[in-house]
Amino acid sequence: MLNTIWAGMIFVSFFCACVTGRMDTLSGAIFQGGTQAVELVLSISGTMALWTGFLKIAEAGGITHWLSKTLQPFLGHILPDHKEDPPALEAVSMNITANLLGLGNAATPTGIAAMKAMAKHSPARASNSMVRFVVLNTASIQLIPTMLASLRASAGSAAPLEILPAVWCTSLTALLTGLAATKLLERFYG
Repeated sequence: MLNTIWAGMIFVSFFCACVTGRMDTLSGAIFQGGTQAVELVLSISGTMALWTGFLKIAEAGGITHWLSKTLQPFLGHILPDHKEDPPALEAVSMNITANLLGLGNAATPTGIAAMKAMAKHSPARASNSMVRFVVLNTASIQLIPTMLASLRASAGSAAPLEILPAVWCTSLTALLTGLAATKLLERFYG
């Protein structure tokens, strides 16, 4: 579906440029956009590598194991099917840690590992706990939005972390709303 949307946008852009006689503007925008995309990837790759390395150090140093023990009462309440499942809780904890640090894409592999660990108990379909984990992961509560801050810094922001209160309020509201919606829908479909 997404490929169809992208193809449609490309076709409409090309058609409009042909009709309005602005093919030069379209070709300039294509090359400028490509250049900006490469510059953006290069500018944030250092931040991504740094925080991904910190996450690996935390895993090797046992910090994520400690964090999973610390988060266990909270996670046991949200993911009751996995209350006594240390591998799943540790994978979920690593994902939450990556999200708390605002790592964005670095949280994806840990989220996949958590879903695989949780799927061992419910291989046929997604359990309520799996759905809640998706909500928890998608809401992405971030204490330090490092990727967003690095994007703002690369765009020339003088204070890239001034958005912290807005990020905290938004992600907490998204989490609470999502969890309330899952709880409500569990009554109908659970």
